[in-house]
Amino acid sequence: MQDNRGNSLLPKAILAEEQKLLACVHCGLCLEACPTYVLTGNENDSPRGRIYLMRAVEEGRLAANSPAFKLHIDRCLGCRACEPVCPAGVDYGQLLEASRAELFGPEVKRGVTYRLLRLALRHIWLHPTRLRFTFAVARFLRQGGIARGLLKSRIARVISRRFEFGMALLVSSSPWLRSSSSTSFSLSNNRDSEGSAQVSLFLGCVGEGLFSRVNRATARVLETNDFQVQIPPAQVCCGALHAHAGDLDGARTLARQNIEAFSESPDAPIVTNAGGCGAMLVGYEHLLEDDEPFRERARNFSRRIRDVSQLLQDIEIKPGTELDQVATTYDASCHLINGQHAGEAPLRLLKAIPNLKYVPLQGADRCCGAAGVYNLLEPSMSRSILNEKLSHIRACGAEVLATGNAGCQMQIGAGARLEGLDLRVCHPIELLDESYARAGFYSSGNDW
Repeated sequence: MQDNRGNSLLPKAILAEEQKLLACVHCGLCLEACPTYVLTGNENDSPRGRIYLMRAVEEGRLAANSPAFKLHIDRCLGCRACEPVCPAGVDYGQLLEASRAELFGPEVKRGVTYRLLRLALRHIWLHPTRLRFTFAVARFLRQGGIARGLLKSRIARVISRRFEFGMALLVSSSPWLRSSSSTSFSLSNNRDSEGSAQVSLFLGCVGEGLFSRVNRATARVLETNDFQVQIPPAQVCCGALHAHAGDLDGARTLARQNIEAFSESPDAPIVTNAGGCGAMLVGYEHLLEDDEPFRERARNFSRRIRDVSQLLQDIEIKPGTELDQVATTYDASCHLINGQHAGEAPLRLLKAIPNLKYVPLQGADRCCGAAGVYNLLEPSMSRSILNEKLSHIRACGAEVLATGNAGCQMQIGAGARLEGLDLRVCHPIELLDESYARAGFYSSGNDW
């Protein structure tokens, strides 16, 4: 697609990756790794097929606003499971975001849900005060029992299945562990103890808005393991929702703000506890590669990102005490595996809990169908993928499932609730935090 001077109208991100687009040899190794292709059997719903559509747009053989391009690019989960199996090293996630940027502009005709997403990303997520108010309302609906009441009375279903699932997502973000819901635990050690390695904690928007307990648990566990935790106050949303939706300008705005916010301790690792956020922060290097003032700073920032499980796997984790003997399993976050390459690290957190009754989960490395807000934008596809995940959970007999991403927690929790599956979902760090609390590592007077 070119202008009258022969210049490509595609975003720079696609142009910069043109060689990787062309590097795709269409070998098909990505097909069975792709959840949407496995579900539909449609070649256009595979990474190989989508790359073919991207090339057709880049070469001017297909319009970017064509129904086929919109349908199959929208259907992609963005789980990036195709990347580890690609022999050509195609950075598919970056190509997908650049392609969605073509579909984000107001000139492209979109449905009501997509238009509402565009409105929220631009007018709520880029404004911290508005975003905090939005999550305050969400917490009121959750903690006041309103969302639960709408589900129990089936009013939510009468409104729409999509609304019902949205309320189930909100309810599934509720805490259930004792240390998560209590304010009686704090650290007994000195936070500013000399010799402790300093780290900066990234909170996240959904993380702090609905899962602040996971952030507090992360801080407590890190400090128990002799890390000094700092929380830069000016940090904002990571920009993952913007990038996945194609709003790369919005993602860059947030990226610059976060780079500034974490600049006071330039050598400290930046610790995340959400796979989606972590993968996005690692991607700042690519996102700002054409931004001269921020290029080098973005590169240094991205190299500092460590999931909490990656940070702790490099040390001898202090063991906690036993928890209740219930079958516990682990489901991997796609972006934690494929974006941050933290495959086995979260399991080390669970191994620090003595005698944990761990049961393996078939397909633990497969997407659960959450994918940011994919579950609300493409509910039918998302639900089909989720149903497969729930069937594996039933088969393994787990009563507790740990997963390292807020979106995954909500997706699996909501699905389990609506299917009547007795399952409690949490973050691995919450289980270790509970183990530490029972072991007496924390004293009263929580100041987190």
